[in-house]
Amino acid sequence: MKHHFRRALCALLALALCLPLAAMADVSITIIGEDGEQEQLQTVESEGQGDARKAFIDGIIDLAKEKFDEAGGQPQRAHYSGDIYVCKNFTVYLFRENRDRFRMAEYPDTPLVIPDNKPREECTDYVYGVEWKDVPASEGNPFYVAASFRYDPDKTKEENWEDARAFLKQVQRGDYFQMAANYYYGVGAHSLIFIEDYDPETDTVTWTDSNMRGATRNGERYGYVQYDAVKEIDWFVDAFCRKKYGATLYRLRDDIIWAE
Repeated sequence: MKHHFRRALCALLALALCLPLAAMADVSITIIGEDGEQEQLQTVESEGQGDARKAFIDGIIDLAKEKFDEAGGQPQRAHYSGDIYVCKNFTVYLFRENRDRFRMAEYPDTPLVIPDNKPREECTDYVYGVEWKDVPASEGNPFYVAASFRYDPDKTKEENWEDARAFLKQVQRGDYFQMAANYYYGVGAHSLIFIEDYDPETDTVTWTDSNMRGATRNGERYGYVQYDAVKEIDWFVDAFCRKKYGATLYRLRDDIIWAE
């Protein structure tokens, strides 16, 4: 009888192996004999939803490293609306080059999109560049607001500073960051991607971006691609912790799966 159960369960295991990787979870086959004795047949490890999300983030970051290496330390044209090295264009490019392999489990038939910045005319409480358009997941937006900071005029400068620091301590690898700021290299909106979790030991964040730093050549803007850029979080806080300014962290949803 035990051999009969074994043959049947082996058939089920073979069927499980034929399932698409995206649909599989870890499979453990256990045989229970007539005498109650249990025997584990095999465990099948497969790519699940968590692995798909990680692969999406890895693909974005790996492509950023590739573009950084291609640039070879030289600034790239970031002057025209179609130039991928304009700050927001760069982060959007990295997303779009990877998105077709992935979907959301809740909306498996909906292609993924990344929202544009909220239009200037709609930015009444804060300056342009603090946040994206509010695009629902049902329309393909796989991001959610993981954390945000808006300067609160009813609080002191010191209280706002501490709120901004607490905000940045929530940074995780793969987070998209949107800020309106007055920083060392310029004033205005900027987009980047954090490539490591916030490091509490050094109080730093690490990111990739383009056009934070730049140069002008023949009247055109050129931007430097950065990878493994590191700053203490107070550097960012000083940039966006100002009246009418702020920043937002956008994070990929947990239900990222492989596209069929």
